[in-house]
Amino acid sequence: MDTLTDQNIAQIALLAAFLPLLTFFISLFVPVKPAGKGAAAIFNIGLSLILSGALFLKVWNQQSFHFRIEWVTIGDFTLYTGILLNNLSVLMMLLVSGIALLVHVYSTKYMQGDPYLHRYWAYLGLFCFAMLGLVIADNLLLMYMAWELVGFSSYLLIGFWFTRHTAVLANKKAFIVNRIGDLGFLIGIMITLTQFHTLDLTELFGSNGLVANAVVKGGMWQSQAGMMPAGWLTAAGIAFFLGAVAKSAQFPLHTWLPDAMEGPTSVSSLIHAATMVAAGVFLLARIYPLFGDDVLLIIAITGAFTAFMAATIALVQNDIKRILAFSTISQLGFMMLAMGTGAQAAGLFHLVTHAFFKCLLFLAAGAVIHEMAHVKDKQGIAFDPQDIRLMGGLRKRMPVTFATMVIASLALTGLPLMSGYLSKDSILINAFEWAEGHSGLAKLIPYSALLTSWLTAFYISRLIFKVFFGELRLEQELLVHVHIHEAPSAMKYVLVVLAVFCFFPAFSLNPFLFEDAWILKGFPVTDSMTRVNLFHTIIPLAVNLIAMLLIFIAWLWYGKQQRKPDFSASGLFRFAEGQWYIDQFYTNVLVSGFVSVSRLVYRFDRVVVDGLVNIFARAAKALSVMAAWTDRNIVDRIVNGAAYLTGQGGRFFGHFQTGRLQHYFVTMLLVVLAFFIYKYYSGTI
Repeated sequence: MDTLTDQNIAQIALLAAFLPLLTFFISLFVPVKPAGKGAAAIFNIGLSLILSGALFLKVWNQQSFHFRIEWVTIGDFTLYTGILLNNLSVLMMLLVSGIALLVHVYSTKYMQGDPYLHRYWAYLGLFCFAMLGLVIADNLLLMYMAWELVGFSSYLLIGFWFTRHTAVLANKKAFIVNRIGDLGFLIGIMITLTQFHTLDLTELFGSNGLVANAVVKGGMWQSQAGMMPAGWLTAAGIAFFLGAVAKSAQFPLHTWLPDAMEGPTSVSSLIHAATMVAAGVFLLARIYPLFGDDVLLIIAITGAFTAFMAATIALVQNDIKRILAFSTISQLGFMMLAMGTGAQAAGLFHLVTHAFFKCLLFLAAGAVIHEMAHVKDKQGIAFDPQDIRLMGGLRKRMPVTFATMVIASLALTGLPLMSGYLSKDSILINAFEWAEGHSGLAKLIPYSALLTSWLTAFYISRLIFKVFFGELRLEQELLVHVHIHEAPSAMKYVLVVLAVFCFFPAFSLNPFLFEDAWILKGFPVTDSMTRVNLFHTIIPLAVNLIAMLLIFIAWLWYGKQQRKPDFSASGLFRFAEGQWYIDQFYTNVLVSGFVSVSRLVYRFDRVVVDGLVNIFARAAKALSVMAAWTDRNIVDRIVNGAAYLTGQGGRFFGHFQTGRLQHYFVTMLLVVLAFFIYKYYSGTI
């Protein structure tokens, strides 16, 4: 690798990105058996992981690589396109390809026997290609193209089981909601191009870039590209953030993500762990110097509110995948909070740790759903295999799934010795230190995050105890014995591998000092992230003591089945169960409002516009009929009559043209006689 040129590095990066696209074409157009297509998909993404690992070793904390070629020239403007590899790029490449490989292996058993398996491998390949293309793109336009392809491929995957009406609604909802964010992304690109005359990420946001070295003076943004009103930079930051809000499912554009659970669970794990929803956080990190203090505060508030809101909803859900979906929204809120409080490195650190434990949670849940669905098929009984109220006692029947899901849950909770302890502590401690320099409502942000962390401990404990402890409630309701066994080997081994990355050694040799994490050393950190205050002691202590207390309460209520308070009749419970009625608001107010307006416009078009058009059309038709009758009966008759008289006159006078001289003399004589007779009788002679 030391002898490779920039062009060679770019070629390796392109190969790593395009290998999953090869899977897309093989799966759709090469006539081989589904097992062969699956093997090709695993081989391609595995090779992509190897290449990503090689690039990681070459680039991480060393020299960045930027290779570009001329793309489009319009007048004096030239747009270049190429590959940008830095710490952020290679970290995301390694993460995306690594998680994707595990999901591919898991899918060989989870999706076995599906009649549309070839489409599954194709869509998965297209999805991975889009995400890898996004992370290596060197300009905003190329990023936007990959961004759109990520949205399109996720649309295909969410609606994979297209025979289900709910899946069709879910993928349409995801596609439409993300279009709102994509519009923001596009507006941000247009503002950036207009003001800076380039879309190149290095030229804009590099250490010597236009944005990084610009200053604000007197309300004007001064850079090497010239001067512009500082408001344009704020507008661009908000526009780009809108794109991230939709893609990373932040309030108020988060409603598509829970419905996206209609896709296969393996797809859900990939979307939630390291690909689509991570794209929004990646975008913010890529263009981070663009954000001023006002936009960063908006990002922090949005992240904190989203994290708390989603955690409260997860508390009362009964669908195992929906609980994890709202958990993802909540954890993404933590990442956005970190970005908004200046802890870019902490946000990316949590993105990586979250990828492993959330992927594990989804795949373990998929193993449980897989077995429950088998029971449903074998028994011929109609029930929801994702309802945790029908589960219980599975720790004895699925011990590996139980152990790995508990490990992932501990990491999500952020207990000591787990990866989540390090990344979540880095976010919380930085948030409290950041709040010290702010006033007003901003000081509530870290406390909101602290409360959300405690809620996380409770809702994930509730899930674990209801699914794996007690007795299988499905048997108690059906009064029959059902056979549930451990997940197949391919699925089980993937769970074990993911569980390894939920422990601290994968990220730091010191289980209690997040500053020692190797990921944090690869990105800029704020000056406040040093152990000089009590926050580094009080916050972890408060988080873990209250979390363990809540886990114990959850064990009493859901593990030992002791009597617990009934909150179902309370207004707060119904409010959370109704998902804060945000979906209902969209449906009953926005969607219904747009539909009503559309119907009104349609009726106006039919009655007024079409009515006027039809009146004019009938009037024009009547005029044309009258004009045709006038033309036929008057104009044509006059013309034809004149022609007839002319013809008859011609024929009459033609009789006088005999060619004989005596006839002409006689004719002239008769004319002269007639003339004199006329004169005589008229009295003029």
